[in-house]
Amino acid sequence: MARLKALNVIEALQLVRMLRPEVRDHLLTSWPSWARRGQLWPDEVKTIWLMLAGRGFGKTRAGAEWVRNVAETVFGARIALVGATAADVRSVMIEGASGLMALGDPRFRPTFYPSRGELKWSQTGAVAKVYTAEAPDGLRGPEHHAAWGDEFAKWAQPEETLANLRMGLRLGDEPRLLLTTTPKPSRLLAALVEDPAVVITRGSTFENHALPDGFIAAMQRDYGGTQRGRQELEGELLSEQEGALWTRAMLEALRVRQGSAELRRVVVGVDPPAGGAGPEAAMCGIVVVGLASAGRDGRDRAYVLADMSIGGQSPEGWARQVVLAAERWAADRVIAEVNNGGDMVTAVLRGVAPHLPVRPVRASRGKVARAEPVAALYEAGQVHHVGAMPELEDQMCGLLMGGDYAGPGGSPDRADALVWALTELMLGAKSGVPKVHAL
Repeated sequence: MARLKALNVIEALQLVRMLRPEVRDHLLTSWPSWARRGQLWPDEVKTIWLMLAGRGFGKTRAGAEWVRNVAETVFGARIALVGATAADVRSVMIEGASGLMALGDPRFRPTFYPSRGELKWSQTGAVAKVYTAEAPDGLRGPEHHAAWGDEFAKWAQPEETLANLRMGLRLGDEPRLLLTTTPKPSRLLAALVEDPAVVITRGSTFENHALPDGFIAAMQRDYGGTQRGRQELEGELLSEQEGALWTRAMLEALRVRQGSAELRRVVVGVDPPAGGAGPEAAMCGIVVVGLASAGRDGRDRAYVLADMSIGGQSPEGWARQVVLAAERWAADRVIAEVNNGGDMVTAVLRGVAPHLPVRPVRASRGKVARAEPVAALYEAGQVHHVGAMPELEDQMCGLLMGGDYAGPGGSPDRADALVWALTELMLGAKSGVPKVHAL
């Protein structure tokens, strides 16, 4: 198998043709020979295996192959197949391209009885029964050796269905449950992720090299880094924080492919790191924002153009990154917080670029208090993100009303740099931009 996987398609086919028919048939139907590591039951799993992965990762094939192995090796096995609807179970888990009826040696495939909602393997007497999350009470009473629940995140009644399913897993020495799903935010899924008894496999669409190159390129181009892409392709579980100033849905609705062609101003917001240099140095928040002409409603529009934040750098290293951002976007001003570094921040920046137009700002309120009026601009639809900026958006969604921060990292450095830039452009003095106010 190692030799076969290292060959190109033509060479692999030539090698397979050289094999004896019985060896060739066994090879082509031997799932462990072809599966990626993330598609095989982990050794450390005793009860529940949760596969959180993007579309096209191969979750259905992994689930169906695992069920097939149970059915072909455990005599009289009783297996539960659970989906969002009966149609989903039949069209995907049973009759789909990677479903149970399409796998293994054709001589040993199960017989499907649609009227009874059953699959039966005649060689072992194993039976797989169809259940749905629309009717969780159907799982009251039946007992099983194993269960496969597919697309768990879209189940209509997940708590009741999962509770009944787990209570019926009491046959054999080690009853097991596999849950496969593309993640969507839910309280129950978050609880499963935190449960130490649950072993989790994560994976993305892009790990499946059998997918067409054109499809992969199109998905990366259209959805790479966006909320939809991170959830549906990368398999990330993106949760919403209670009381967050920004939500992912809000940011997704304000995302655009390109900014305005006519920007009146461009500034770079900078939140310098408080620590020293080296790999452990804190992140320097560097965010570029442009201000466009007012729309038909008379309101300004801002476009977040880039997140060029950088970590693990010396003061000179992050200062050069700031200068690069200013030059690349032809910024007319760098807005740098100086609470932690004082005059040193300005001196470091001008040491790298003596004529850099730096305006130092000093925070008199906490990060969340400064962020609240900026969040209001988003609520009014006046700020747009050009493309995807996942690290910045994760921090924004971690800023909570009341002053807490529940996002990644110890500090929202990227989000703070964004706030300084937008405050300068839309909430502070407009520095030479004339404006007429109607009285």
